Amino acid sequence: MTQLFSGVGVALVTLFTESSEIDADATARLAAELAGRGMRAVLVAGTTGEAAKLTPTERTTLIAAVRAAVPAGIPVLAGTGAADTDASVALTADAIAAGADAALAFPPPLTDPAELGAYFGAVAKAADGRPVLAYHIPWISSPGIPVDQLGSLPIIGVKDSSGSPDRLLDELAHYAGSTYVGSSALLALAGPMGGAGAILAIANLEPEKSAAAFAGDGAAQLELAGTHLAVRAGGPARLKQMMASRGGYPATSRL
Repeated sequence: MTQLFSGVGVALVTLFTESSEIDADATARLAAELAGRGMRAVLVAGTTGEAAKLTPTERTTLIAAVRAAVPAGIPVLAGTGAADTDASVALTADAIAAGADAALAFPPPLTDPAELGAYFGAVAKAADGRPVLAYHIPWISSPGIPVDQLGSLPIIGVKDSSGSPDRLLDELAHYAGSTYVGSSALLALAGPMGGAGAILAIANLEPEKSAAAFAGDGAAQLELAGTHLAVRAGGPARLKQMMASRGGYPATSRL
């Protein structure tokens, strides 16, 4: 399987104006800044990007702006998971047309594991040859994607945001595709054990420390604890407040 990227990527926040309109230009500038600070990929319209509160047009506007701002060697991923297959297929096709290099999709909640192949097959067809990552995020898409199903799906890898070290170990030991960790609590575990990379919310705020922790720096992992726990408790809205406190970024959220 082709690896989409290696190292740490950012699950990008969506920046809004004070009137709660998307600010695509500011979001794209943030993406370019983070790429310059070592981020190896950018995820647009993911959970951290408040995708559930974005219209389809806002999603494609953001994808196009970020793709234009980020160097060609940095893949731009688009979150395209949805509550039903048809919606996910439409979001995937629109994202690829807007310039996304890959799609990240969670299956509709309560999807029977026996139906995961058909779902990801439809998403892969909509991606038109671009890579697809499965998104395991059980609190949004329960029950999620069993590890023993991953190898049979038309995907190149998985983003695992469960935060479970047991599941991460299972993936790294038994799944041949790329495993990207989504929990910033597990970086110093995932990197040294051979994980392909990470896609992180806190990389909006701490890109360098996130990269160091994934490279096996236990001290950097510990230094991320406060940020990780605050964002885990407060989500994208809390992350934006923390970014605003350091200056230069609006704290407006739709959540």
